[in-house]
Amino acid sequence: MREYVVYFMENPVNTVLYRGMTNNLERRVWEHKAKKIDGFTKKYNCVKLVYYEQTDNVSVAISREKQLKNWKRKWKNNLIKEKNPSWKDLAIDWFWDPEINSG
Repeated sequence: MREYVVYFMENPVNTVLYRGMTNNLERRVWEHKAKKIDGFTKKYNCVKLVYYEQTDNVSVAISREKQLKNWKRKWKNNLIKEKNPSWKDLAIDWFWDPEINSG
């Protein structure tokens, strides 16, 4: 069975929020943290996984991502705070990689 995830990445000082969808959250978070893909998250240093939702239905995931895209920042913040009140990096202990753990 496939799994699809809608997620939010945040920069270290919690001022820039990125929303995405993937079928492999661990791989995708590593790509963000290691800055492997040029684009928004690399440019704005969105390296903290602060929220995610899982489903086994790709249509549900796509619809949810589109819904969240249209939400106000305050609504997104409240959603994150419900499950992650301290805005900690939910993937902090997922992997050790010199590219993302240096310094």
